[in-house]
Amino acid sequence: MRAISNIPLKVFNLPQLQHQLKRWRLLNKKIVFTNGVFDILHQGHIASLSEAASFGDVLIVAVNTNASVKRLKGPNRPVNDENARALLLASLLMTDAIILFDEDTPLNLITAIMPDVLVKGGDYTIDNIVGAKEVMANGGEVKIVPILEGFSTTGIIEKMKNTR
Repeated sequence: MRAISNIPLKVFNLPQLQHQLKRWRLLNKKIVFTNGVFDILHQGHIASLSEAASFGDVLIVAVNTNASVKRLKGPNRPVNDENARALLLASLLMTDAIILFDEDTPLNLITAIMPDVLVKGGDYTIDNIVGAKEVMANGGEVKIVPILEGFSTTGIIEKMKNTR
């Protein structure tokens, strides 16, 4: 079992991650990338991340920063700040690297990392997955994983509002 003190070591900035990617690639590791807000971690996230991890050897999870979430989801989000979300994701066994991104989409990060497999949830199609074209042009794959019905952060927030 990994020591709790090692969990924060899975949170990288881009230069650190690029250095680690060189190591993984020297070891012929298949790199998988996914991204999201992961505001309130729930069973649906665990299912999606587990399936994403099954497509390769290393799972990189990009997480929207607080500012990015506010732009995308509104002024009352995120519920949990970016550092808490990154640390929670880093504590999961199936994740190998967590990186924050401040843009509205992870396109710059995807092109910098150029994963072997890009994974998004079932509410996307190949045509609207940011970075799909670039990953496929580089010989990579794009996978769409089904969403576990009944689990969403927005749904959890609405349920909490309705029980007050």
